[in-house]
Amino acid sequence: MQLSRVKTSSLHIFLAIVSLANVLPILWMMINAFKAEEEFSVNPMGLPKVWDFSNFSKAWQVAHLGTYFWNSLYVTIASIILTVLLGALASYFIARFEFKWSKWVYGLFVIGMTIPIHATLVPIFILMKKLGILNTHLSLVLPYTAFHLSITIFILVGFMKSFPKDIEESAIIDGAGAYRIFWSIILPMTRPALATVIIINFIYNWNEFLFALVLISKNGLKTLPLGLANFAGTEMKFQTMQMAALTMALLPVVTFYLLLEKQLVQGMTAGAVKG
Repeated sequence: MQLSRVKTSSLHIFLAIVSLANVLPILWMMINAFKAEEEFSVNPMGLPKVWDFSNFSKAWQVAHLGTYFWNSLYVTIASIILTVLLGALASYFIARFEFKWSKWVYGLFVIGMTIPIHATLVPIFILMKKLGILNTHLSLVLPYTAFHLSITIFILVGFMKSFPKDIEESAIIDGAGAYRIFWSIILPMTRPALATVIIINFIYNWNEFLFALVLISKNGLKTLPLGLANFAGTEMKFQTMQMAALTMALLPVVTFYLLLEKQLVQGMTAGAVKG
């Protein structure tokens, strides 16, 4: 019993250290975003003497973050909707229906997770150019959707397989069809797993840089990571302004995670009990 307590305490201490190692740099960035440039150069580690909010408005205007925010939001949300919708439908038929090639179809999606995404960058660039959708939001939405279907289906299939068959049998007796069962029963029951895949997709799509760099060259269509990279390259002297811009870029991710945190924890807990 004593050894078990020592192991538990050691694990908690380790996790606390790892958490601090990840949180402290973010807090340092956010605190320094409220400092004047002169104060940051003199005292980069302390709290600001005067909390200056002007860095945020200046960064928003100078870096044109409004345009980049909208582009990232549009691409991210559109990709998530397509990925979750297609992934949930595919997962439902793979998990709940028995057909000849079901295991092979599921295996192909699992294999898709092993493919290095950026190794396909050149073929995708050529394909988008031939399709005539280069330098459009669609050139990002389609690859983001395709490459995240594998992990989405992998998570949702595992979750849907744990549902008892009695639920669907009762619905069929009441006259519900396959799609009615999916929309009214299966999908609401899958909310914890959906929260997980939505968070995964949101974080990747919001922060993705390389595909956006290659497939988008018009300034009016660039996403937030590209805008921040350009801003950091042109405004190297104004570090506090850069931190303010990065803080604003980080807030949507943190907010989105906090909104879905309850569902995410429920999904992890349910998976632990069922597994």
